[in-house]
Amino acid sequence: MSSTDRTLVPEQTVPLPRLGSPTGLLRWIASVDHKQIGIMYIVAAFAFFVIGGTEALLMRAQLATPNGTFLSSQLYNELFTMHGTSMIFLVLTPMLIGFGNYFVPLMIGARDVAFPRLNALSLWTLVFGGLLLYFSFIAGEAPSAGWYAYPPLSSRVWANGPGMDYYCVALVITGLGSVAGAINLIVTIITLRAPGMGFRRLPLFVWLTFFTQLIIMYAFPSLNATLAMLFLDRQFGAHFFVPREGGEVLLYQHYFWTFGHPEVYILVLPALGMISEILPVFSRKPIFGYGFMVVSTVLIVVYSFAVWGHHMWVTGMGFWSDIFFSIGTLAIAVPTAIKIFNWISTIWGGNIRFTTAMMFSIVFLIQFVIGGVTGIQFAVIPFDRQVTDTYYVVAHIHYVFVGGTLTALYYWFPKMTGRMLSERLGRWHFWVTFIGFNMTFFVQHILGWIGMARRIYTYPDLPGMHEMNLLSTVGAFILGGSVWIFFWNVYISLKRGEPAGDNPWDANTLEWATSSPPPVHNFDAVPPIRSRRPIWDLNHPEAADYRLPDQREGTMKR
Repeated sequence: MSSTDRTLVPEQTVPLPRLGSPTGLLRWIASVDHKQIGIMYIVAAFAFFVIGGTEALLMRAQLATPNGTFLSSQLYNELFTMHGTSMIFLVLTPMLIGFGNYFVPLMIGARDVAFPRLNALSLWTLVFGGLLLYFSFIAGEAPSAGWYAYPPLSSRVWANGPGMDYYCVALVITGLGSVAGAINLIVTIITLRAPGMGFRRLPLFVWLTFFTQLIIMYAFPSLNATLAMLFLDRQFGAHFFVPREGGEVLLYQHYFWTFGHPEVYILVLPALGMISEILPVFSRKPIFGYGFMVVSTVLIVVYSFAVWGHHMWVTGMGFWSDIFFSIGTLAIAVPTAIKIFNWISTIWGGNIRFTTAMMFSIVFLIQFVIGGVTGIQFAVIPFDRQVTDTYYVVAHIHYVFVGGTLTALYYWFPKMTGRMLSERLGRWHFWVTFIGFNMTFFVQHILGWIGMARRIYTYPDLPGMHEMNLLSTVGAFILGGSVWIFFWNVYISLKRGEPAGDNPWDANTLEWATSSPPPVHNFDAVPPIRSRRPIWDLNHPEAADYRLPDQREGTMKR
């Protein structure tokens, strides 16, 4: 697409509204700058993370001893529902959207996203939806049927308070904002790339963000429709999920997991893109197998919509349905394994710099492999039926989800703020996080093996359960303490951290070509883009090879 075509996007030609010269907090609230909106996404996610993390610590305090009475069963149900809902919809999803908002335009050489006003609307719908969800505590009762809200537990009969109604409305609002944000980033990547930034030169973080937005576009409407039907059941007697009136409770699970399993990759793919940018920088090598990384992501996106049924193997779907979803679940491990081998090959033989970001990246790789291996185990139907709804599933989920965001924060903080985070405090943060995380969740595999069910507020004093739950609780509080080390690091670094410069890591992607932090217009001048590593070309013109990898044996040049 020519540069002339790119200027036809309406939001790039119609002047944005001005509110005089807003200052202070109003300057942020009224902003349509993608960088400020990205930061606000991240700050909002951290605010909900503190709340969701506190809920997790309260649950672990309840489970530290058998037959515990620290929390009532009702309050425990509310806390585990709000913890799961917050972490998925209000922490991980907006955190990763925030990084995409901030860095995708910079990495493709754009001035802003395609629709800045829509970008601001997406942010504030998320914030409003999150506040509405937590208003349920003030309204009398928080949601208590789990983050998945299965009927009949979420029906008016078993949840007759207002909590589930707030749940439905709040998540529909946040879902609408997520879909709007996804459309915005997709259009941005397609239409606003700088001259020379062809699709085969896109940074992998941009590629994986692009595919994530495609999943959001197709997955969230399923969730919104499901929640709308549940709300109609509760408020107007619509009977979509009421068997005695001709409805079907399993229909809810099919609808929900049609969203729920792609949601796993909404949370994972951007983190994989971050790792794919960070490992080459600190290994001093280009990413190994760029094309395989992109194609494997396409396969993951396709498979993600075809394996939802493995969440329902204990519902009695039938032999052939079980076989279909088992094969699909095993198959999706192949493109994921391709990425893992590419990352290992990138590190192998590299001149590795063990910065805090690199240490978090390597540990993420190890923990993601553990989560992936346990995921393959769930594809074996007899095994799945033994450990489903046990703490084995809880351990698996956390090993898959946690890790990539911390890496990105240490890597991109200098670009966003112009200050370096303290490496000394960063290493303390790394080791405390590593110890706390594995103390918390690794033993939960064993708890699942011996049959401890999740979603229960207490348990009998059976052999081994008390000791392992206590160890998990101690690990959770250590993990919680690590967060405050990070917050202190951010605080003192913003106050008196070392100036970062434009490119403190000697990285290769386009965001490092501008100042730290970037100006409102992003770039004074976008450097020539003749390869996948434009900053390397700029700094080493004598060594640059502007041909794409599959053209180096031929004669055609870009």
